[in-house]
Amino acid sequence: MTGNKRYSDILLDHFRNPRNVGEIADADGVGAIGDPGCGDFVKMWIKVKDEHVSDVKFQCRGCPAAIATTSIFTELVQGMHIDRAAEFSEETVEEAAGGLPEEKKHCSNLGPGALYNAIVNYITREVEKSAGKHHDDNEGETQVTA
Repeated sequence: MTGNKRYSDILLDHFRNPRNVGEIADADGVGAIGDPGCGDFVKMWIKVKDEHVSDVKFQCRGCPAAIATTSIFTELVQGMHIDRAAEFSEETVEEAAGGLPEEKKHCSNLGPGALYNAIVNYITREVEKSAGKHHDDNEGETQVTA
């Protein structure tokens, strides 16, 4: 961030015009992080093709930094191999956002956390499919409360 600006231009742009907002009806994996009752909360849906994130959507309840960093994160992981995407760091998100004020740095972990949980959910579904178990779309959603 430059000068006296609290938020970078890219962060403000993603807050004003968040990308990849919504749900994927036939998602391959669904994950969430945070506390839906209070505080920041992100739910993420993914489609996976050939072990790569082919589509990602999210819904976020939180501050502008939470919404913007999750939007930025979804753009970064599009097309990425799920192994690499699962290891995405909050520092990389913060850097891509042009930095964050100290009290908002925690927002950069929401996207990676929700995606990690969606990938775990995807892998669980794949294992269950190979074992012949049926899985409802929202059943077994992986969630971690921060």
